[in-house]
Amino acid sequence: MLQRRLICSRISNTVVQSNPAPSQSKWSVNQVTKSNFSVALEQISTCISDSDFIAVSLKNTGVYSAPWQRILPIDTAHTAYLKAKYTAERFQVLQFAVCPFSTNGSKLIVHPYNFHLFPRDELKIGMPSYNFSCQSSYLTSMAQEGFDFNACIYDGISYLSKSQESAAIDRIVNAAPISCTVQTPSGYTVADSVFAERIKSRVKNWITACKDTNKKPEDTLISSLRKIVSGDELYGCRPCLSIDVCSESQVRLVLKTLKDFVDVIPLLTPAKEGTIRPVRVVLSSSEEDRILLQELENDRKEHNKCLRGFRGVIDLVSDSQKPVVAHNSLNDFTFIHSKFLAPLPSTLDEFRRSLGLVFPNVLDVNHLMKEISPLTKLNNLPTSISYLKQRFFAPMDIEIRNQAEVYEVKTLGHDVVKISQLFAKLWSILKIAPKTPEAVAGHFPDAIECYTNSFNPFFTSSHGPANEDVSVWTDNARKISIKNLIFLWGFKGVTSAGKLKNLLYGSHEVFHNEFDVKMVDRSCAVIAFGNPGFSEVLMQLMDSGGICTNTLQEMLADGLRAAGYETYQKVCELGLWEADLASSMEKALEESESFSDAQSKERSRICPNNGEVINLDEL
Repeated sequence: MLQRRLICSRISNTVVQSNPAPSQSKWSVNQVTKSNFSVALEQISTCISDSDFIAVSLKNTGVYSAPWQRILPIDTAHTAYLKAKYTAERFQVLQFAVCPFSTNGSKLIVHPYNFHLFPRDELKIGMPSYNFSCQSSYLTSMAQEGFDFNACIYDGISYLSKSQESAAIDRIVNAAPISCTVQTPSGYTVADSVFAERIKSRVKNWITACKDTNKKPEDTLISSLRKIVSGDELYGCRPCLSIDVCSESQVRLVLKTLKDFVDVIPLLTPAKEGTIRPVRVVLSSSEEDRILLQELENDRKEHNKCLRGFRGVIDLVSDSQKPVVAHNSLNDFTFIHSKFLAPLPSTLDEFRRSLGLVFPNVLDVNHLMKEISPLTKLNNLPTSISYLKQRFFAPMDIEIRNQAEVYEVKTLGHDVVKISQLFAKLWSILKIAPKTPEAVAGHFPDAIECYTNSFNPFFTSSHGPANEDVSVWTDNARKISIKNLIFLWGFKGVTSAGKLKNLLYGSHEVFHNEFDVKMVDRSCAVIAFGNPGFSEVLMQLMDSGGICTNTLQEMLADGLRAAGYETYQKVCELGLWEADLASSMEKALEESESFSDAQSKERSRICPNNGEVINLDEL
């Protein structure tokens, strides 16, 4: 058990003036727009290199369009991801706060930046075309914090995702020089080392062959075949070698390896969507060649900066391979994947694999709080910080580096500092050293290893196997199997869970024992049975019409409908996002019935009554 300790935080006197005016902001966060983005990009690059962790926080134009579409305790990890995916595809990020930070004993050193974003067609090539939804309560909240919507629209930073950039490059240019200055992960595997040595040997032999003036002329056919096998080409009149790669990490390895050769310039050819771009190596023949190609390289670097926009920050975070800390990581990283990487995949496992290639270590302070208090409802940053303050002593001086002018009173971007603060306190309370050898190697101590890259919003414990059990109530940690849940809708004149439970109580033997009712929205409720098997009994009775009690018969006559959890899951999978859950459930049942009818017709064509199999090609 963790002992009760008292917590405190204060801002370092070296950062904040000794007598600040009452109206001044506690934390001064750099506000970044298009006009100062280039300077901020250089600054944050240095900050990321010098820090141990990176906190992120997003402000979006909305989260859900209907109450049932928000992530609920009854959601499994799969349905929660599908809801987050729908949200990320509909709404837009207007603020993206990034805070590289480090801890040194009881000191927390933070470098907070709040980037104002607004997507637009900066390249004037007709792509991408953006449209997004807005939720009035979210816009109101941003306005109350001092957010300037006019400045956002006119001076917000635009961006392209990785997939959009590939498509844009494909439309603009065939190939261009790239920079060899790349940041790579802190450690390589044996396979990486073998791959790098093979590339080094291949390039060395190729350069030797190109510079060999004594080689005998070959037959045209043999020469052509040799070029195909070796990947030897021409870039203009210069020899060029094409190196195929299987992943972006191999691209970085090739670029790092090529830095050992002074006579070559690397090029990247544009990749088609879903493919990895090959690396082309051009052999320069003179100092003038190298200067010219270097100028082209610098031009392309600036051009790519314009192409990527804010995604340049995402690339810096990714290339650093440092742990990324968030609050409510599922929502934040579905937005990050959708807006800055590529369209979201259809399943949570695919999403986790895709995101892991870019951000290998993601930590959610919500999940880490479960290590402190697994049974307490702590859903927001102020509540979590207050909870720790009442129970633990973890003194923390906050030193803000590269801060904005202290007279700014806006609170924009403060959440990212709070995330850094909360994480540092948890790190201290759990007595985990921030620079352990395990962390450097990409692995964390056992106390939090199980929380890394977990995108289940209701992940409750570091112990025990994962399953599909869910909760019904937000403030109750009790879990129940999804097999024991039934969704009911079509009840007329019932406006609360209590009234519906009173109507159902005693109306059938399944409602004599333990059961609970929760309204999902005004049109649909979920019933949780304490006894396994009761949900199947109720469904069979309703499907067969065998209910004999007057109450249930009247409700059925008035349009009462029921379905199991698989129908709710199908609603999310098919994207039936109606305003009322009842309408979505009806559509899902219709889809299932149509599919069953089509299957029955297909079986009747293939297997008629006499049992013979008909060759459909002969019909």
